[in-house]
Amino acid sequence: MTGYAKVQRDLGEKKVNIEIKTLNSKQLDLIVKLPASLRSRELEVRTLLGRLERGKVECTVSEESGSTSGALNEELLRERYHTLQHIAADLGAGTTSLFDKLMTMPDLWNNAPTEQELDDRAWETVEGGLREAIMLVDQFRLHEGIVLEKDFHSHVDLIEQMLRQIPAYEAERIDTAKERIRRWMAEADIKAVDENRFEQELIYYLEKLDITEEKVRLQKHIDYFRQTMADEPSCGKKLGFVAQEMGREINTTGSKANHVEIQRLVVVMKDELEKIKEQLGNVL
Repeated sequence: MTGYAKVQRDLGEKKVNIEIKTLNSKQLDLIVKLPASLRSRELEVRTLLGRLERGKVECTVSEESGSTSGALNEELLRERYHTLQHIAADLGAGTTSLFDKLMTMPDLWNNAPTEQELDDRAWETVEGGLREAIMLVDQFRLHEGIVLEKDFHSHVDLIEQMLRQIPAYEAERIDTAKERIRRWMAEADIKAVDENRFEQELIYYLEKLDITEEKVRLQKHIDYFRQTMADEPSCGKKLGFVAQEMGREINTTGSKANHVEIQRLVVVMKDELEKIKEQLGNVL
């Protein structure tokens, strides 16, 4: 979601600089800074920037004069200098840089450009610059998106690899559960055991530890995560929802695992999922 672009347009007597910076944000947050000559065009500028869809977007448009020469209005300069010098003396302030600051005031020069509103033709030129800057930001974001997509695939692939290793430990988990129950009964000195009832109770116990549904749902979420990345251009929020569902299934699997190796696989899946969540804020 981050991006940057800077574009310049020449309007003859002055140049216009257009700079756009974008950062991560849940919504579209526009900050627009325009010169006085473009204030009436702010709504149009914001409409153009709406193409960026999401993120904290800061757009700054500034002007620089194409000419700095001109006849100095000496009378006005003297008047302002003496007035400011008198005020500075009353306040006990220094006047070291007073003259230099006065010389930068544009209205002291007879041919200084006035900040009048841009005409339609000049606005078309500026608008073209804005569109180009937005396009460059989109290209910047697209490059970042390609890198993130590869990163997401690597994390999702590893989660799937861990998921596929779980069945190898499930048979051992059942045998361990049976042995544990028999050991408890032996320690309790229970000698007469109805094997049929024992098997029924064992099945009931194992059903509570069954993670078949969790594995199936997690695989579907993984497939949907990949499909969403491939098919939808602006999918950051949807990927966030899918990642939450993946986390729910992984957590439930961990709580039912009852096996050290399955717990180890769950820890790896959680770690990979957190890496995905950290980067989802960068996706539109």
